[in-house]
Amino acid sequence: MRATGNRVWLAAGLAAVLGWPGVAVAASTVSGTVTFTGTAPKLSPLAMAADPACAKKHTAPVPSEALVLGTGNTMGNIIVWVSKGVPAGKTYPAPTTPVVLDQKGCQYLPHAQGIMVGQPYKILNSDGILHNVHSLPKVNPQFNKPMPPTLKETTTTFAKPEPIFQIKCDVHPWMTAYVGVFTNPFFSVTKTDGKFTISGLDPGTYEISAWHEKLGTQTASVTVAASGAKTQDFKFAMPAAK
Repeated sequence: MRATGNRVWLAAGLAAVLGWPGVAVAASTVSGTVTFTGTAPKLSPLAMAADPACAKKHTAPVPSEALVLGTGNTMGNIIVWVSKGVPAGKTYPAPTTPVVLDQKGCQYLPHAQGIMVGQPYKILNSDGILHNVHSLPKVNPQFNKPMPPTLKETTTTFAKPEPIFQIKCDVHPWMTAYVGVFTNPFFSVTKTDGKFTISGLDPGTYEISAWHEKLGTQTASVTVAASGAKTQDFKFAMPAAK
């Protein structure tokens, strides 16, 4: 009798959770590939000669990070996120695992990333030389953190959503990174294969945005069914000459 009662309570509890507004099970997915069309411009490598400590960390020229292409002109460093359509009233707790930005080889790694509001943002100094981490948001407070060789890491958080802003190093002007801050986990950043996946969505219609630091933002409307999967690709190109 006790076991039967426990099963009844468990079933009732599951029914309440699954039926309660704001906590319905969400299992829909949007994925795609971002590509560059046309002839890619030839970009100069990063100029690190001004700081010999940085230059000697590399045995070959370091390619520009402004346009990172893979096989077939797939694009890396594209931040993709759900910009409209997330159900009102749903909340998403920030992960306790930090998002990490490293200063390595006098570059910010990764170059582009997403983070949730309130999630720890850990900044490392693996180079062991003087860096300066200067954020340039318009909504969140700016920070300007000197990181001498003895300071190996520092941690901060962002209190408000804000896609997308730059982080720079005031010591090494070629060092830049970009961060998007979101209230939900529905974002992705492409690697050189250009692929992204956003999962865990409720059924519905969403606006998906894809951002590149030089080529701007594109949007697309996508409708997903319950436990469905949709493909939404993006194509970027150089602006037409005026």
